[in-house]
Amino acid sequence: MFYFSRWKSVLIWLSVILSVWLATPNFLSQAALDYVPSWVPKQSMTLGLDLQGGSHIMLKLERGDIITERRETLLDEIRSNLRRAGIGYTGLAGNGQRITFKLRDASQIDATKTALKDITATVSGGLTGTSITEVTESNTSEGAFEYDLTDGGIDYRVSSAVAQSIEVVRRRVDELGTTEPLIQRQGADRIIVQVPGLQDPQRLKAILNQTAKLTFHLVDTSMSAQDALNTRPPATSEVVYTNDDPPIPMLLVKRAILSGENLVDAQPGFDSQSGNEPIVSFRFDSYGSQTFGRVTQEHVGEPFAIVLDNKIITAPNIREPILGGSGQISGSFTVQSANDLAVLLRAGALPATLTVIEERTVGPGLGADSIRAGVTAAIISFVAVCAFMTFFYGTLGVIANISMIINIVMIIAILSALGATLTLPGIAGIVLTIGQAVDSNVLFYERFREEVKQGRPLVSAMESGFEKAFGTIIDANLTTLIAAIILFYMGSGPVRGFAVTLSIGIVTTVFTAYTVSRLMIAIWLRRTRPKTVPKGVRTAFFDFARIGFMRIRNWSFSITAVLTLASIIGFATMGLNLGIDFTGGSMIEMKAREGAADPGDIRNRLEELGITSAQVQGFGDPSNVMVRVQSQAEETAEQNVVARIRGALEKDYEFRRVEVVGPSVSGELAVTGAIGLGLSLLAIMVYIWFRFEWQFAIGAVTATLHDAIMTVGLYVYTRMEFDITAIAALLTIIGFSLNDTVVIYDRMRENLRRYKSMPLEELIDLSLNSTLSRTILTAGTTFIAILGLVLFGGDVIRSFTISMLFGVFVGTYSSIYVAAPMLIYFKLRPDAMFKEKEEANQSGAKSAKPVV
Repeated sequence: MFYFSRWKSVLIWLSVILSVWLATPNFLSQAALDYVPSWVPKQSMTLGLDLQGGSHIMLKLERGDIITERRETLLDEIRSNLRRAGIGYTGLAGNGQRITFKLRDASQIDATKTALKDITATVSGGLTGTSITEVTESNTSEGAFEYDLTDGGIDYRVSSAVAQSIEVVRRRVDELGTTEPLIQRQGADRIIVQVPGLQDPQRLKAILNQTAKLTFHLVDTSMSAQDALNTRPPATSEVVYTNDDPPIPMLLVKRAILSGENLVDAQPGFDSQSGNEPIVSFRFDSYGSQTFGRVTQEHVGEPFAIVLDNKIITAPNIREPILGGSGQISGSFTVQSANDLAVLLRAGALPATLTVIEERTVGPGLGADSIRAGVTAAIISFVAVCAFMTFFYGTLGVIANISMIINIVMIIAILSALGATLTLPGIAGIVLTIGQAVDSNVLFYERFREEVKQGRPLVSAMESGFEKAFGTIIDANLTTLIAAIILFYMGSGPVRGFAVTLSIGIVTTVFTAYTVSRLMIAIWLRRTRPKTVPKGVRTAFFDFARIGFMRIRNWSFSITAVLTLASIIGFATMGLNLGIDFTGGSMIEMKAREGAADPGDIRNRLEELGITSAQVQGFGDPSNVMVRVQSQAEETAEQNVVARIRGALEKDYEFRRVEVVGPSVSGELAVTGAIGLGLSLLAIMVYIWFRFEWQFAIGAVTATLHDAIMTVGLYVYTRMEFDITAIAALLTIIGFSLNDTVVIYDRMRENLRRYKSMPLEELIDLSLNSTLSRTILTAGTTFIAILGLVLFGGDVIRSFTISMLFGVFVGTYSSIYVAAPMLIYFKLRPDAMFKEKEEANQSGAKSAKPVV
């Protein structure tokens, strides 16, 4: 077992060297990377928005805009086709997804169907190759027609509009000069935009929110706009308002001369004739140039309007024909607004409105603080765990620490190679890996000591100890991996980063335990040839433990039942202090630019804005303050509230973090979190049932439910905010608790085979005492690692890490006093269980015929 051929040793060390090589860029500054040789990799981990600052925005394409556009287009087609066919009609109107009209002459039903047959024709569904019917027709014998836009047709148009919107959004974001933005589709009608390092998130939102639909219209001078409002405008015209304050109505011809689709370029500039006023110069394509030249030639002396998103920007008179295919837009622009309009026009118009339904913005100052806090916590936790292992295991502890360092380097190398994003919860995942990585070595070392006590030679004891520990290592880590995978698929944003880091850490932990640690121990054995357990190993005092855990199981169950009932009652009566992830609303973290923050003054200023539901409270140092605003009725109202708060307070306060979650997103997060917990429990129960027996599966799930309920009770009675990271904490606690439970169950299963006639209570006590050293040492290292995060990790993840710290204690308790006694209450009978298996094996042997 501890013999390694030369090529195996070389491969192991090559994997370590490769990991160091890939991880190197993360430990060098950008200036230093410019001087390293070309063969050194340059790709490092991407820092998440919570570490380097930036914006995460989720946009929702408004389905209603697509329906309105399709209905208006269909109305125009029906009107044109019927007029062309000479068919009289009345009452042509649309509402929702339906259009209705009635023929003046009912005998023209067939002629009407022929004239409008193209409207109901099927269209290709794009890459899928399927045919889609966008419009269905129905009519009565009296000649009343109904045309309905189908849901399938609208879905097709929405899908196409989202794809088009992604390209438009990408062009707009690229025009801002940002680095490495992430723009991707989510679901059927949503787009996620992540822009790291963005200094001005408000400008990004303003650019993304605008449809930027540019059209050129002639002004209808047949009547005044006021008369059109008082009476009724002509059928071919409509009243549109200017962008002035107050807005001025103008009567425009509905049919646009040209649209933004005919533009080939737009650039900001200054008009020298009007005192260097900011303007936007534009240039048409060949078709646009010809059309614009012809129209301006025919309407010299008449006004025309340039309309952006149904607002008139400017409406100059046509003094002379514009034949060059270029022109300019003026309209009280600032330098930035002129530049932004040019960006919008160059990127093109969105096919429909995009509404911001979720925003998470972190200022660069807070990001830098988070990096310092996360790195400090990781270093302190790492040093503390190394000291802990060295104290208890001496030389073997040093080997475990070296293996742990290699493990961390491998995690960083894999994250770098994958181009993964490191978030603050991701750092928490690495710190948790530091605590749990030593578990594999502790399991092995304690097994090795047991084998030595039974009289085996040292090398043989090493081999046997590792062989027995490795199966437990696999079982324990797989249960945590199940929780991490489900967390990845059900989570979002930083929670996913935590799940990715934790999953990679589990894989690298198993790899280093199976190869690196064994190889280093093999080298140590060859060079020192020890005859006894190294003197530095100080865990022998656990060997004398003869604790009767099961003697007090009824008392412990009673205490557990009372605490669990208290958690349930507290949840039912007091409820959780739900964060905006689940309730919707806005949360703004601010820092006073000078001196201390004044929550009272902030409340008064918000009340003057009409925002009476805001909660304002200080936290951390006196200069910090948190503002929370309840969820608004509409998605757009959330953004309006934040914009008003920013306008009132930005002069005196730095906006370090802004989170806005719309009502639709918050409801989905709540459902997703509950489903994630349920799926985790189900998947883990199936795995344990498969690996052990049904009693073990029920016991493990009962213990896990106990841990989850107790953690919820912690949130209830401490009033810590329960947000999406709390779901991540719950799933992590589930993984840790099951890790401990599986180790104990694995020893029970081994003892069940060895002591078939021993009473179950005594057998469980024997198993618990046999694994007591491992339980205490693993819980201790994990506790120390997470404690570093609690003390030094910063306020952003404090509730997250406090709940995980609590989970270490509760998970260790439940493994002993919930999971173990459940086997007694479910009347697990080891003699019957193994007797059935032996009888089955014997019957199979008797029925087998010898081969001649």
